[in-house]
Amino acid sequence: MSGLHQIAGGFNFGPGRNRHQGTSDQGGCQRFLHLLRSIPLVVFLSAPALAADLPPPLSEDDFIAFDRKQAALGQLLFYDKILSGNRNIACATCHHPTLGTGDGLSLGIGEGGEGLGRNRTALVSENRIKKRIPRNAPGLWNLGAKELHTLFHDGRLSISDDYENGFNSPAEEWLPEGLETLLGAQAIFPLVAQFEMAGNPKENEIAGAVHDRIDASWPILAKRVRVIPEYGRMFVEAFDHIEEPEQVTIAEVANALAAFQAIEWTSFDSPFDQYLSGDVNALSAEQKRGQDLFYGKANCASCHSGQLFSDQKFHALGLPPFGPGRTRRFDPMVRDVGRMGESDLLEDAYRFRTPMLRNVELTAPYGHNGAYPTLEGIVRHHLDSYAMLESWQPDMANLPEAPWLEPIDFVVLNDKREMARHARFRDIEPISLTDREIADLVAFLQALTGTRSVSEPPFGIPESVPSGLPVDRP
Repeated sequence: MSGLHQIAGGFNFGPGRNRHQGTSDQGGCQRFLHLLRSIPLVVFLSAPALAADLPPPLSEDDFIAFDRKQAALGQLLFYDKILSGNRNIACATCHHPTLGTGDGLSLGIGEGGEGLGRNRTALVSENRIKKRIPRNAPGLWNLGAKELHTLFHDGRLSISDDYENGFNSPAEEWLPEGLETLLGAQAIFPLVAQFEMAGNPKENEIAGAVHDRIDASWPILAKRVRVIPEYGRMFVEAFDHIEEPEQVTIAEVANALAAFQAIEWTSFDSPFDQYLSGDVNALSAEQKRGQDLFYGKANCASCHSGQLFSDQKFHALGLPPFGPGRTRRFDPMVRDVGRMGESDLLEDAYRFRTPMLRNVELTAPYGHNGAYPTLEGIVRHHLDSYAMLESWQPDMANLPEAPWLEPIDFVVLNDKREMARHARFRDIEPISLTDREIADLVAFLQALTGTRSVSEPPFGIPESVPSGLPVDRP
């Protein structure tokens, strides 16, 4: 089968999609203009974004209710390296609270690295890493929201009954039974990803089992955990249907991880949330101007919509491409085709899921590959993707040093055919804003940062974990 570069003619590479144009009612328009003239001009000069444009406030009712005993168990599992193939990396390594629940890197180093965040290094021994993590580690805020139906940058996990198990996932019909939520289903996939937590084939029994079939490793991981006496006791106490540790499966591990993440990183107490709840003084004048731009001229809310600031759809932004990327199974090229890698539909090429924005200030760098180190940079890219792509420099990417990988880090940028496809494939149109307006927009995004939900999480970082393995700390 041929690669995507051989079938480029099959792409519908036209300009970005035009916004839907509704039909016109001349009589209705005249009546509206008459009403408009009767309203004092001062109302329009001083009013913030129209109330109809703003989402209703989030509340606890918008989130799934999780069990706190399960969450307490999940806290320990989240920070415990026992869940990785070589017992050298935890979920928290790439999603650390001190780094906004990410890792602070454009493309991280998973299994085989040492250290945390920007200090993480790639081992240079015979077991050195073979590949960077293809995409930026996303933040974990508000993943327990009831409204969520799709996860991962390319949406390869979603609520669906395609395989009669409640989810469309990389495990397809081999997904374990007993996963209670979308977040629980998500939790088990990094555990079996070679470059994230599983390790390379022949290094450990987890990686070897994954090489056989994706579901073969999960029973091994569950047994690893449940035979530790403290974990075994906690599972019995946290799950009503578990009477003895031997009954614990990967589903209980995943559901505990989900409970912890959902409770720990639920956040809807930002200045903007306070503003939505009626505190008109919660936003500064600059932030209010930015809010008006976000819901108006800048058109941000066309995709970052609703209570979660995401339409959960997929859009092509033309971000500077680099790194190994993720593509279709039969495609040998180093690149990232986005949603198409999951759907196998040409019209989905280079499209990525709209991220949620609460606490976005904390989750740099930005984009599916962490191309921009600042909020201003990613905002400017949205406003003029062509100009920003042309001016983007490789040193803007925060990539841990790995000399043996550097020859392919930016190979896509030198591929004229691939860059031509990127240049013709956009879902955003240029919008002209002044430097002051951009500063106002950034100020509004900073107003989405939580207060107590960020500074006083319910659980925090544990001092130790039952396996006795070290806990990652800054």
